[in-house]
Amino acid sequence: MKQLIEQLRGSEVGDIYPNEPLAPHTTWKIGGPCDVLVVPKGKRELAETIRIAAERNVPWTTIGRGSNLLVSDKGISGIVIKLGKAFDYVRFEDTLVIAGGAYSFIKLSLMTGREGLAGMEFAGGIPGSVGGAVYMNAGAHGSDVSRILKSAEVVLEDGQLAVWNAEDFRFGYRHSALQGTRAVVTEAVFALAHGNRLEIAGAIAAYKERRLRTQPFTEPCAGSVFRNPEGTFAAKLIEEAGMKGTRVGGAEISELHANFIVNTGNATAEDVLALMKLIQQTVEQKFGIRLVPEVLEVGER
Repeated sequence: MKQLIEQLRGSEVGDIYPNEPLAPHTTWKIGGPCDVLVVPKGKRELAETIRIAAERNVPWTTIGRGSNLLVSDKGISGIVIKLGKAFDYVRFEDTLVIAGGAYSFIKLSLMTGREGLAGMEFAGGIPGSVGGAVYMNAGAHGSDVSRILKSAEVVLEDGQLAVWNAEDFRFGYRHSALQGTRAVVTEAVFALAHGNRLEIAGAIAAYKERRLRTQPFTEPCAGSVFRNPEGTFAAKLIEEAGMKGTRVGGAEISELHANFIVNTGNATAEDVLALMKLIQQTVEQKFGIRLVPEVLEVGER
């Protein structure tokens, strides 16, 4: 690992943090350290980081703003790549919106609304980055990324830069082709439409107010834990199973929204996993439905 770190530094790929604790980099505030965290200073440096990892047969993982992510208590082996300032930008070309992979998805919704562009109102309360939103096909209120994405620039596992059109992502419910491959979204292009600024701002404000009222975003959490089964809602099943407020260690099912698990202050990844398993077992026993996790589990077990 020392030689890897020296090579990364010699290649001047960006900021390098050996043995970096990952809990501060996640919205759940959970997770052990990684061998080395790299914050690339540009696309070329990102590609070089991935190329070096491949050359040395070292595993690499990407994290954005750390939402929708459960990092193991033992941390993550190899390189963890976090997109930083170099990928935190947005620009407008008529109805096209070009945003860097690290740009806040919530902020992007607000910015497009100010420009009088309609189509991203649903994103007004979705935490995370643009890259993460594309990866997960993030959505809410009857819409999702697949409905507005035109194309995205990605760095592939061999370090090559490519542009994928929307159809290349093979979007499904909270799914994209990125989940079956190794790639990093560096930039996304969204196709929106001209609209009424006041109406757009009103819709965004209403969605945001509803989320703040019904979801525990003032506490460390990772968003929805389970995908909604067809024809119903995970939160409804968990609540009807009488599980609101159930705790394992420092992890607790939110009293505000049953599909959220909050870190009450000292939760471990193992606490969260044990509580998720208990939820799955209880809901399946009562309703015959097996809940599928939406959060991504990464790291050593």
